[in-house]
Amino acid sequence: MNIVFMGTPDFAVPSLEKLLAEGYSVKLVVTQPDKPQGRKKILTPTPVKEAALKHGIPVFQPRRLRDEESVAELAKWEPDLIITAAFGQILPKAVLDMPKYGCVNVHGSLLPKYRGGAPIQRSIINGEKITGVTLMYMAEGLDTGDMISKVEVPITDEDTSGTMFAKLSEAGSDLLISEMPNLISGKVTATPQNDEEASYAKNLTRDDEKIDWSRSAKEIYDQIRGLVPYSGAFTLWDEQVFKVWAAVNPLAMPDEYIKASSGQKEVEAGTVLSLSKLGVEIKTSDGSLWLTEVQPAGKKAMSAGDFARGGSLKAGTVLK
Repeated sequence: MNIVFMGTPDFAVPSLEKLLAEGYSVKLVVTQPDKPQGRKKILTPTPVKEAALKHGIPVFQPRRLRDEESVAELAKWEPDLIITAAFGQILPKAVLDMPKYGCVNVHGSLLPKYRGGAPIQRSIINGEKITGVTLMYMAEGLDTGDMISKVEVPITDEDTSGTMFAKLSEAGSDLLISEMPNLISGKVTATPQNDEEASYAKNLTRDDEKIDWSRSAKEIYDQIRGLVPYSGAFTLWDEQVFKVWAAVNPLAMPDEYIKASSGQKEVEAGTVLSLSKLGVEIKTSDGSLWLTEVQPAGKKAMSAGDFARGGSLKAGTVLK
């Protein structure tokens, strides 16, 4: 059987690696074009490309899979099954109709919830306690295809997008491997999605990263961890971006933070209440939130306790 695998980030690598370890014949890997990374803008291959080259698998990197030339190139490989995992492009109908056994996607949510490009981040930002992976047949709509199987994965209050990407990529790759015999034999019983239960996880924007201190401490805490380790959440201090990379869970604060909290109530949300070796305490709509890792403009990320000792931020300052 000729398998074409499509994926781009680290999330997709375990699925590719386990397919190969199980002896499946991956003839071609399709991934996004190399992109410049870092301050020096060094052209860098995607994690999936690196994995493919390590195993000597040919790699195809179309800028637009919808282009006729890209479809024609893919057709040359005569795929019997196409497997995608966080590929990053929508497959056109010509590609969806190409393989005998269909196009199957490893999606990082419990469909029909969180269709779209940022299901893991938005699950955390929204304070979900459970997420998971759905193995599904691809259709022309956005993550609307019939579901093959699912696996649930809990989200702890300490999880970030980074930890959940790792957990879900492993869970998704195991789910894929468990279903491969059925996919190949055609013995899959797929279930249509209930569109009335659908929700969408659109790609994150700059607005999603901006902290609104008038929200509850738990909502802000979830926003922060949902953006780690990628873009990070931010606020403004003296009109400069002030990033926040970690905070204390306000629903499970250690005693030392409870004792150190200022207890001030009648101040504007976003006001710096206290600074100490523990970090920086900020007023929220329902109390306060302790920041434990921050990044002032033009500097590297640091512990909020070290930052507080620098003395440049004062109690009473209002972050916007």
